Amino acid sequence: MAQVSLKNVSKAFPGNVWAIKDINLGIENKEFTVLVGPSGCGKSTTLRIIAGLEEATEGDVYIGDQLVNDVPPKDRNIAMVFQNYALYPHMTVYENMAFGLKLRKYPKAEIESRVRDAATILGMEHLLHRKPRELSGGQRQRVAVGRAIVRKPLVFLFDEPLSNLDAKMRVQMRTEIKKLHLRLQTTMIYVTHDQTEAMTMGDRIVVMKDGDIQQIADPITLYDKPVNKFVAGFIGTPPMNFVNGTVISRDGRFYFNEGRFTVKVVDSMQKSLERYLDKAVIFGIRPEDIYDKLFVSDAPHENTIKATCEVIEPMGSEAYLYLNTGLHSLIAKVGGHDKPTINQDMDLVLDMSKVHFFDKDTENTII
Repeated sequence: MAQVSLKNVSKAFPGNVWAIKDINLGIENKEFTVLVGPSGCGKSTTLRIIAGLEEATEGDVYIGDQLVNDVPPKDRNIAMVFQNYALYPHMTVYENMAFGLKLRKYPKAEIESRVRDAATILGMEHLLHRKPRELSGGQRQRVAVGRAIVRKPLVFLFDEPLSNLDAKMRVQMRTEIKKLHLRLQTTMIYVTHDQTEAMTMGDRIVVMKDGDIQQIADPITLYDKPVNKFVAGFIGTPPMNFVNGTVISRDGRFYFNEGRFTVKVVDSMQKSLERYLDKAVIFGIRPEDIYDKLFVSDAPHENTIKATCEVIEPMGSEAYLYLNTGLHSLIAKVGGHDKPTINQDMDLVLDMSKVHFFDKDTENTII
């Protein structure tokens, strides 16, 4: 079994700089787990500690039932795919994939069998005689993955493997890696700063910031129920809109007052907001939950606001509208044929059943 467990793991660098702080993380056998967060959040350091390339300052790392704190990387039965491929330029694809097995003195027939099997899985049979300089970026990444596959490790570790590829190739390769996981049924831990990669690939996602884990959940839970403003803003494209304002009451009903507009809070959210009445809060709404009133029939006036459209970004089937209420900037994701007049006010409908409220001081989710 290839569970991976980190128990109270911390890493400090010289100068008392803490890269990660008291991390507790359990990754199940055969699970595809993604560590995601901005640069400097500690995700690559966490991966390198699992690999044995960095030594934890505090805490324990387990692979399966084995404590591996003092086990060297070569004996941890893991395989790592790096961002820069790390291929030997003077070797062919076959030799690059076979090199690690030769060092471990595997029989020649088994090396041949493993390399051929991996090449078949990755569709690289026709590339085995080529050298890295004769390959595209996507093909080089396949070789790096193939070199890991031939090891038949307990755990695969991926450290931002697609960041050097162009946009189209990244989409293709993330699909290939996900299909590979389904085929191999092996534990995979994947590090990226790209939340789209995380959402499309991970069974579970670990969102990190400043060396701390913010939330661990499946992609839909992260999207629908973020635990704080950071997770809410990090997950989703374009990111969630945040607006400062106050919760007020009129005739027993709660409203959110932004200053330039006021919208009615749905009844099911009132109880959670009672202790924030007449207090400042942060209001969050995703761009896809803002609609042009022209395309919404029977829109309630309590959920309608005015804003000026300053920029339109056509994306084909959809468009991003960059809006200004006079106090705040908003982004709306609308249909591709919705083309309001630039620098003129437009009426927008907010789907108040999908909004979020955050505590102004802690930035934790209220509801």
